[in-house]
Amino acid sequence: MNHKREDLKYMEKAFELAEQGLFTTGENPRVGCVLVKDDTIIGEGFHLRPGEAHAEVHAINEAGEQARGSTAYVTLEPCCHHGKTPPCSQALIAAGVARVVVANTDPNALVGGQGLQQLKDAGIDVTTGVLAELGADLNAGFFKRMREKLPLVRCKLAQSLDGRTAMASGESYWITGEAARRDVQYWRARSGAIITGVETVIQDDCRLTVRPEALPEKDHNKPQFFSEQQPLRVIIDSQLRTPLNATILQQQPVLLVCAQASEEQKSAFREIGCDVKPMPGLNQRVDLATVLHYLAEQGINEVLVEAGATLAGAFVEAKLVDELVIYTAPVLMGSSGRPLLDFHIDKMADRLHIHTISMQAFGQDWRLRASLK
Repeated sequence: MNHKREDLKYMEKAFELAEQGLFTTGENPRVGCVLVKDDTIIGEGFHLRPGEAHAEVHAINEAGEQARGSTAYVTLEPCCHHGKTPPCSQALIAAGVARVVVANTDPNALVGGQGLQQLKDAGIDVTTGVLAELGADLNAGFFKRMREKLPLVRCKLAQSLDGRTAMASGESYWITGEAARRDVQYWRARSGAIITGVETVIQDDCRLTVRPEALPEKDHNKPQFFSEQQPLRVIIDSQLRTPLNATILQQQPVLLVCAQASEEQKSAFREIGCDVKPMPGLNQRVDLATVLHYLAEQGINEVLVEAGATLAGAFVEAKLVDELVIYTAPVLMGSSGRPLLDFHIDKMADRLHIHTISMQAFGQDWRLRASLK
């Protein structure tokens, strides 16, 4: 569909605002709003964090009385229900907005077109679908959780040119350069949960936290609250073998997911502030699908898997991964090194096809972002 040039221009601005909430909106979608009158922006806003005012309200408050007769450009359908904040559809109606331009309808069953209908019933002209593809990418995790009760799952991997992720001994620091590692901080920062395995915790004694100072320069000015709240770190640990003095446990929140463990084992972790959830599957393993459903129930929209070849391979083999984020360094590590993914395919006809989203250089390394679904 061809949209008016001015609609595209102002919706682009609304998306620039929405991206300011990339690291902070939690279970809520990232939304931006611009109010325009006589080809002039009179109000703008974005949603910062759960429980606080939505983008439309910020824009209306900034515009004041000028909002009457204006056009509102909103990246997502205005909400029409009382949640932690009042409905934005009613705020737009009360402000006297004459036209509302929306990128995406809200897949939340509490909204689902009802917000747009309220605007139409109030005599407001409504246009939808403007730059919808930008909204589908920005809020892919929220959209998937609303539609499928599952978070969007990205699997981050780093490999040598010959497809090795670690030496046979497990040594893996560092395959990629600083620029690629900074980019990893970006994917962590936009994720509600980071999943790893007990073997990675034991081998690397990792933190898996977001370090704001290590974010790419383009993201330095985005709001963030990582000094107050880190993404949930999830350790897949069937038999609860994680050392109690592991570095990752020193900063909460941490969730350990096991298949079986004694009450004494679970109590030891709970005493240091960790949550422990048994989610048994087959063969005394953790049921990974159950883990993802649980995370969705906790309001997690995006998950980043940072794990070794076995756990990452298990996620891929179970068809639970939406995107691969693979960094390739211009080094060779030899045939005895550990593979990128550990799972079995016996026939060429069964091989998995990936669909390239983007290829980008980071210093001497390359990042492939690809879809598996």
